[in-house]
Amino acid sequence: MSDPIDFYFDFGSPYGYFASLRIDELAAKHGRTVTWHPVLLGAIFKVTGMKPNLEQPLRGEYLTQDVGRIARLTGAPFTFPDSAPANGVAASRAFYWLADEHPEQAKLLARAVYHAHFGEGQDIGPADTVAEIAAKTLGSLGIDCAAVTAAIQDPAVKDRLRSEVDDAVERGVFGSPFIIVDGEPFWGWDRLDMVDRWLATGGW
Repeated sequence: MSDPIDFYFDFGSPYGYFASLRIDELAAKHGRTVTWHPVLLGAIFKVTGMKPNLEQPLRGEYLTQDVGRIARLTGAPFTFPDSAPANGVAASRAFYWLADEHPEQAKLLARAVYHAHFGEGQDIGPADTVAEIAAKTLGSLGIDCAAVTAAIQDPAVKDRLRSEVDDAVERGVFGSPFIIVDGEPFWGWDRLDMVDRWLATGGW
């Protein structure tokens, strides 16, 4: 069986949000699965020397126009958050707390956090907000606010996130979304059609 596709994203990335709505369906069409990897672009930017798009002259203004255009094109729910760029630390830690033993639950949480932030415009930075989203999304599976809040502060979970970010940098990840297919890297929401073609043809 082919290896999973690796999907790297930051919860504060609108382009990562749009990719998250399509990546699993795209992979399934080719008989592939997807391993999701939330990362922290703030930490990665210390390596690349970049700044968040919204903090860059001209580029920030373009992004606000572009993401609205993508939402209209795709029909994705979208509300530009006043809190952008969001701090994705709490959400990323909550994800990795679940990921090893409950990968599908972790994906459900990631989708719910993304929807809350970019679908509804909520600030997903506070740990309490992430815990509430997790309890609402996964409560029927026994996940409550107290457990998520504790996990976010767990030193082992903090170390796991740091390790994931370090590993991402070692693999060449520098943006969100960043997709790796059998060692081949693709950066950006607008590369999903290229990923589709790569999977269909086995590369070129």
